[in-house]
Amino acid sequence: MDGKVSLRAFLEEDLQFLDRLCTDPEAVGEFEWIGFIDPHIRRRRWEKDGYVGPDLTALAVAAADGSAAGVVSYRSTRRSGPIGGCFEIGIALLPEYRGHGLGTAAQRLLVDYLFDYTTANRLEALTDEENFAEQRSLERVGFQREGCCAAVTSTAAPGETRSSTR
Repeated sequence: MDGKVSLRAFLEEDLQFLDRLCTDPEAVGEFEWIGFIDPHIRRRRWEKDGYVGPDLTALAVAAADGSAAGVVSYRSTRRSGPIGGCFEIGIALLPEYRGHGLGTAAQRLLVDYLFDYTTANRLEALTDEENFAEQRSLERVGFQREGCCAAVTSTAAPGETRSSTR
């Protein structure tokens, strides 16, 4: 893998990729899998607004060959100041693209995009406290660890709690 990556809007040919995120636990990995959901929910969202909306925007992480290697997302959060001043970002890469620097590169592109083209003055990311690779990736992009949020992630099994690093 040559490490080239870009961000782009999802295309119709990406719908199979989006469906896989709902049906294959390995596709998003242990830290992002929330369980089986309607495999067409992402297709319907794409048909609605192409995944570019006021509440949540998701973009394809495109590998050098143009195929969808993953997804980055961002949503405005209300921390302080005006709406749109703070965004929470996220990422999920397919297993075959992990460990090659694509995630760090994709997050760097997203950070640059948000600071260049939105009113963002603060970005946040939550990740599982055991997801050390993602924590290192975020630090490489310039994020600073602020603490641990106990029992806040939605990926825990029923009856189990997980904590996130912020």
